[in-house]
Amino acid sequence: MATHVLDNPEVLLDEVGEGLRAGQLVPFVGPGISALGAHAVPLSTEALAEFFATKTTLPRRAKGNCWAAAQYIESTRFRDTVTAWMKEAFSQGVLPSAFHRWLAGLPLPLVVDAWYAGEMRTALLAAGREDWAEVQGITRAHIGEDRWFRFYTPGGDPAKAQEAEAATTLLYTPHGGIAPDANFLITDADYVEVLTEIDIQTPIPEEVRHRRTGLGFVFLGCRFDDQLLRTYARQIMKRSAARHYAVLDVETLTRNERRFLEEQNIVPIAKPLGEALGQLMG
Repeated sequence: MATHVLDNPEVLLDEVGEGLRAGQLVPFVGPGISALGAHAVPLSTEALAEFFATKTTLPRRAKGNCWAAAQYIESTRFRDTVTAWMKEAFSQGVLPSAFHRWLAGLPLPLVVDAWYAGEMRTALLAAGREDWAEVQGITRAHIGEDRWFRFYTPGGDPAKAQEAEAATTLLYTPHGGIAPDANFLITDADYVEVLTEIDIQTPIPEEVRHRRTGLGFVFLGCRFDDQLLRTYARQIMKRSAARHYAVLDVETLTRNERRFLEEQNIVPIAKPLGEALGQLMG
């Protein structure tokens, strides 16, 4: 990694702020933003795995891995139990942070929310905007439908792809979410099915593919220490701009994370997340 990049987080954050305000960057928001505060819901893959462990005894291979834990639960207690426990895990909700609310006030073409708690949806609703739509990834387990995602209006009603095309801002929640319909991609089987076709982009909504063209991404509150998360981020970024950013603690990055950042031309911004978010809003 270029040392000059790590030496100038203030300059890089100014670039990111300008890019967001100009609609030239796509915010890719993870649970780490909400995790800066105290909340009762799981706000990391590890915390979600720990929640599952409070509900049932997990085999060793599933401990600490929420995808494997959910798969074990599905195989022993059926899909309805997985869904019910996911609803329970996220039932208390998470109020959007000041940064979520700030993003909701920008006419961004595309926002990616990479967790289940629904903070960006809530922030957009609180902003009083009606010019946005949401597209959520869905599991195809037992739904009897040959599709990978569903569109929603701000009110949570099913929408058509044409409504999303007309929206100023498209909220993309690739893993699903607690609201409005409790759609969850969570088990290993869910992701195996998606990953069989993700290289040809079928599971990525066409409108997301259209809107990302020419835009950069900025990753906030995300880690790339899980191969599945790296794969998803790589495919969502495909055919976008050449330069991206991520606010990260560079001292704790794994070898795989460093390789991923270099391969995808993601510039690391070495600043504590809370401080970085405050500078962006300022």
